[in-house]
Amino acid sequence: MAITLVTGFPGFIGRRLVAHLVERDPEARIMALVEARMLDRARRVAAGIAPNRIELRPGDIAAPRLGLEDKDYARLRRDVRTVFHLAAIYDLGVPLEIAQAVNVEGTGNVVDLCEAAPDLERLAHMSTAYVAGLRTGVVYEHELVMGQQFKNHYEATKFQAEVWVRERMRDIPTTVLRPAIVVGDSRTGETDKFDGPYFILRAIALAHRARRPVAQFGRADAAFNVVPVDYVVAAAAAAAGDPATLGETLHLVDPDPLSTRELVGLLSREYAGRDPRGRLPPRVIEEALRVARVREAFSGTPPESIAYLNHPVQYDARRAVRLLGPHGLAPPRFPDYVGAMVRFFREHEDDAALVPASARAAGAARRAER
Repeated sequence: MAITLVTGFPGFIGRRLVAHLVERDPEARIMALVEARMLDRARRVAAGIAPNRIELRPGDIAAPRLGLEDKDYARLRRDVRTVFHLAAIYDLGVPLEIAQAVNVEGTGNVVDLCEAAPDLERLAHMSTAYVAGLRTGVVYEHELVMGQQFKNHYEATKFQAEVWVRERMRDIPTTVLRPAIVVGDSRTGETDKFDGPYFILRAIALAHRARRPVAQFGRADAAFNVVPVDYVVAAAAAAAGDPATLGETLHLVDPDPLSTRELVGLLSREYAGRDPRGRLPPRVIEEALRVARVREAFSGTPPESIAYLNHPVQYDARRAVRLLGPHGLAPPRFPDYVGAMVRFFREHEDDAALVPASARAAGAARRAER
């Protein structure tokens, strides 16, 4: 029986992708590769989707043969038709050794499976727009190795992983997907991953509650690119089954993003009903977040995240727009769903405050799944 393999289940994107695949195709048979420590959670999530159609297999992408028993690996190699590789460490402060093991070696192990699978139809590799590193100006979808440096080990290892995937494209039918910062559902605002612009919302909420002015800390010439999870999921599913996307790299981004200054202003008006006043230099914020007490007050916001608020780069998305358009897909603009995002955040502010603390308790070795 043909199998669709998904890594990164039951993570933020992974569980939504599995639900989308099951809903779209009544015949779909999903195998989810799950870390042993995540099995209980994965069972609960799968039970809420379609337990009889989702096979959970304990494994580890960082281990040879994905940590599977020989018989399971042999069956997977024989029957797999599509692979969605989502599992990765996305922690901006991750140590290099851990990021290398999961993001690079883990991707290599997935690629080895794909190359050994005689009937594989597509590998959909979830990379990131931030493989562009410290490049500025316009970054095009066909570009990768441009002599760039990187802000952190996350970017550097995701870059190495995509290099590995691209080197094997001649032998493996592949589509590379590069999302920007992924936020909640554009219709409902639903999320359980309160990072990225949610850190900005947390700062606005704290200022508003204290009846202090909301400070502006964004640059007018730096785009802050976010994309809702429902678009990423639908785009990944559509691209994996479309012959036109074979061998393509698609930026899953907002082609016309707001500047950071515009985005902070819009979030402030939506949440607090007023424009920001004054401006805090990004370097001051970054240094302040290196103090544990300050970082805790802002829900564990990592100091490394500030670089993304003030980095002037634009991700060209013309291939993604052209190839996904026939599927009825277009990247939503942030002003069209900011209301849903802020409403959900307001309703779940306590959860948003607790997420970073629980993530830290899991330890630096946590393998965060997209």
